[in-house]
Amino acid sequence: MLLDNRKLRILQAIIDDYIHSAEPVGSRTIAKKHELGLSSATIRNEMADLEDMGFLEQPYTSAGRVPSDKGYRLYVDQLMQIDELSEPDIEKIRKDMDIKINELSQIIRNASVVMSKFTKYTSMAVTPHIKKSVLKAVQVVPIDQGKALVIIVTDSNIVRNSLVRISERITPDYLIQVSNMLNEKLKGFTLEMLKAHVINKETEQLTSLPYDLIKPLLDGIEDLIKTIDKPEIYLEGTTNILNFPEFREVQKAKDFLNILDEKNLVSDLLISNLYRNNDIIIQIGSENVREGIKECSLVTASYSVGDHVIGTIGIIGPTRMEYSKVVSSMNYIRNKINQEILKLLGDG
Repeated sequence: MLLDNRKLRILQAIIDDYIHSAEPVGSRTIAKKHELGLSSATIRNEMADLEDMGFLEQPYTSAGRVPSDKGYRLYVDQLMQIDELSEPDIEKIRKDMDIKINELSQIIRNASVVMSKFTKYTSMAVTPHIKKSVLKAVQVVPIDQGKALVIIVTDSNIVRNSLVRISERITPDYLIQVSNMLNEKLKGFTLEMLKAHVINKETEQLTSLPYDLIKPLLDGIEDLIKTIDKPEIYLEGTTNILNFPEFREVQKAKDFLNILDEKNLVSDLLISNLYRNNDIIIQIGSENVREGIKECSLVTASYSVGDHVIGTIGIIGPTRMEYSKVVSSMNYIRNKINQEILKLLGDG
C-alpha cells in the first residue's frame, strides 16, 4: 500500500528522531520538534496506522514507536536525505587517507581504519582476488647455510616473502645465479598462469643441479602465489557495537562478536555483494541471512580498477544507523580507494 505524504513525513520524523535518541518516539515529541502542522492527536492516529501497516513497532504498552525493518527499508529507499560531506569532514578523511602506501592490501586496511574512525561503527574490508596480477619480480636471498628467503613482487606492488630450507650443497653464489634465472623466466606471467606445472616447466633446464635440490625454492614461490590470491579480511572497531544501547544485552553482543570472529563468514558477507552492481548496497535487519546480525544493518560498496570490480568494503552496525552519514562517507572513501589503486598501478 502506498503511503500518503502525511504518513511519509511522520515516518521520516520518527526515524530521524529515533536514530539520534535511541528512545521510542511519541506523538507529542513529533508535534513539538517538527513543523508538520498537525496536532498530537492526529499524529498519534497516523502512527497507529503506520504500526498496523508494519512500518512501526511499539516496544511496550504506553511507549512511543520505533521503526521496524520495513520502516527503515522505506526510509532508506525513499525518504533519506544523503547530504554531501562537509569540507571539515572531507579534509579529515582525506588527511587520514593520504598516507603514502605502496601496497594494495595496505590501502584497503587503511580505508577500513578510516571508515570505522569516522562513522563510529565496525568496518569490514576484503582484499581483492588478483589472479590477473602479473609477477613483477622473483628474488631468492641467501640467509644462512641451508636457508633462503624467497620474495615475489606483483605489478600492483604486493610483496610476499617466505623462509625456505634448502640443501646445504647450494652455495650462496650459486643461489644468486638461480635467483636471477628464476626472475628472468617467471616474471611477466599472471598469477593465474603461474601454476606448478608452469614453474616446473620453465625451470626444468634452469640449473645443472638435481631437480630435488631446487624444488624447495619452486614450492616456496608457488606457496607465496597462493597466499596472494587468498583474500585478507580486515575488521576495525569490532567493539564499537557495545556503545549502542541495543547491544547492552550480553547475549546480543556475544552473537554479534561471534560472527565477526568467523573470518569466513565475514568474507562471505562481503563477497556475496561483490558483483551485484556499482551502487552502495544496504541490508537491513532480517534481510541479513546470518542469525547473529539480524538486528544489524550491513552497508557495502565495491571498489575497482577502471570498470573491473575487485573487492568490497563495508560497515556493520545497529539498524538504528546514521544511514546518510554512512552512505556519503562510504561513497567518498570508495572513490579515494579507486584513485589510490590507480596511482599504485601508475595509471592515476
